[in-house]
Amino acid sequence: MRADAQQNHERLLEAAARAFARDASEASLKDIAKDAGVGIGTLYRRFPTREMLVEATYRNETTKLADAATELLEKLEPVQALRTWMDQFVDYVATKHGMADSLKAVLDGAGDLRMDSRKLLSDAIAVLLQAGITKGALRNDVTAEDVMMGLGGITLIAGDDRALAGRLSDLLVAGLRS
Repeated sequence: MRADAQQNHERLLEAAARAFARDASEASLKDIAKDAGVGIGTLYRRFPTREMLVEATYRNETTKLADAATELLEKLEPVQALRTWMDQFVDYVATKHGMADSLKAVLDGAGDLRMDSRKLLSDAIAVLLQAGITKGALRNDVTAEDVMMGLGGITLIAGDDRALAGRLSDLLVAGLRS
């Protein structure tokens, strides 16, 4: 892909994530293109259907969140990296909720996408946990799946209440400390 086409692609995915988080199923493809600084034709050349844009946005957001684990550990102590990653997870889920209707159709037809995403995120949590265990800051008897289930519960309970999600994430981290 040419450099400018790659930049357009990335800008479209970032604009789509913002639009889906903000406007949910009401997100306008025309507004997404405008926000990305491209014409609607460019959007449709890259993503001929709304579902293709939703799937690509979902994959991109999942990959970014998974990659963030290592990036955070380069800058922060493991416990702080984990807690910061949890905030990013809450943001990720908000974007995913905004794509819920379209995403359901995509995921129903691609069970492997759901499993790939779950594995990517579980692996990211495992990296964060292992760093904390190695430093002696986190318990060694909790699995990445346990943490993922806890985060899933937090996002279900907190909904759009970021303050509540933050307090519950703090409690989860407190329970993970050694």
